[in-house]
Amino acid sequence: MVWSKNSGQQTLPRRAIVLGAGVVGVSTAYALARRGVSVTIIDKGDMAGSGASFANGAQLSYVYTEALASSALLKRLPSLALGLDSGFRLKLGFDPCHIAWLMRFLRNCTHQRSLENSLDGLKLGLESQLAMRALLDSHPIEFGHQAAGKMLVYDDPAAFKSACEMVSMRQSHGAEQEILTPKEAVNKESALAERSGSFVGAIYSPQEELGDPYKFCNALLSHMAQIYDLQVRLATGVESWAVNGDTAAVVTSTGEIIESDQLVICAGMEAAILLKKHGLATALMPMKGYSFTAAPGEVAPRMSITDVSKKIVFCPLDGKIRIAGLAELGVRNTRVEHSQLAKLISTATTTLPKAAHYEESQQGWAGIRPMTANSLPIIRKVTPRVTINAGHGMLGWTYAMGSAERAARLMGGV
Repeated sequence: MVWSKNSGQQTLPRRAIVLGAGVVGVSTAYALARRGVSVTIIDKGDMAGSGASFANGAQLSYVYTEALASSALLKRLPSLALGLDSGFRLKLGFDPCHIAWLMRFLRNCTHQRSLENSLDGLKLGLESQLAMRALLDSHPIEFGHQAAGKMLVYDDPAAFKSACEMVSMRQSHGAEQEILTPKEAVNKESALAERSGSFVGAIYSPQEELGDPYKFCNALLSHMAQIYDLQVRLATGVESWAVNGDTAAVVTSTGEIIESDQLVICAGMEAAILLKKHGLATALMPMKGYSFTAAPGEVAPRMSITDVSKKIVFCPLDGKIRIAGLAELGVRNTRVEHSQLAKLISTATTTLPKAAHYEESQQGWAGIRPMTANSLPIIRKVTPRVTINAGHGMLGWTYAMGSAERAARLMGGV
């Protein structure tokens, strides 16, 4: 289950500090501000959304919420550790925190737990979709949002069979999905006609959406500043926090003390550091991923495409194509390694050669996603005055609005 816990009947705070101005932090700030809370949002970046939200895959995958830990992945762990998978690398050291996380991850690799975690993710994804629709009905901000649908393409017959078995399970929980033959998939998305190599089938999810998370963060903050009681503190690092009676306070890197009634930590991987004394040092593991953006090609996709076996995403975004892929579990740096970026571009070029003008691709990007062992975010109170909303992993953009609503309700909202 999603790690969420309420301590009983509460009243919303008058003031709250939200640490982190990525999609999770900005969404949390909105969920509180729209309920009448005076919010101060703090981020060390010069711009909102400058971390993991800056240039990720841009898919709002409300339905495709597969947990990373699974029995299928368990069988592949030795090859991942040896670097034999070009799209997924495992770099876990002998750090006690890494080992503790890995032990919890392995416990979540059973079929039953993987199923439960994936369905819990689906529930949160659909909550996020409803929250996003409510936001846009009230505040039509611009971030390249489209309800374009998504196609998952499978090469491996065994993986496709397993995915098909999950379709009926998801449908029973409110998801809309269709199992397609290769011909039917091409009829829905003509870009797949140019795909190199045959594929065994596809799953189409019409509910899936897309949008630019970086633009979302900045557009929503700008809009909120006009209509709500909101202060935005960018380029402000936080060294520590403390609770004194009815007051929660943070100490910035310059020694400034900022006080409030409640503190909400939405700081990605830094949440584990800030909450180390509360047992969360081993809760999060970094997952590095890459992306690049290019001009659309002669046969650009109209909807999001995820090539499951190649672990690559193609997303039509604001007149361009965002391509994302590669996963490096346990890597903390955000350096764009030329060899890895070249690998991603090469894989994209061979997969859908006419989807984009790859030779004109913009500079690549790399970001860190905070992964939990069960692929579900941690949303709970660590003290009566401090709440965590972090650990969204590769689905941070998808889960942001739903987890923000859960965090606000946890703090006493309705």
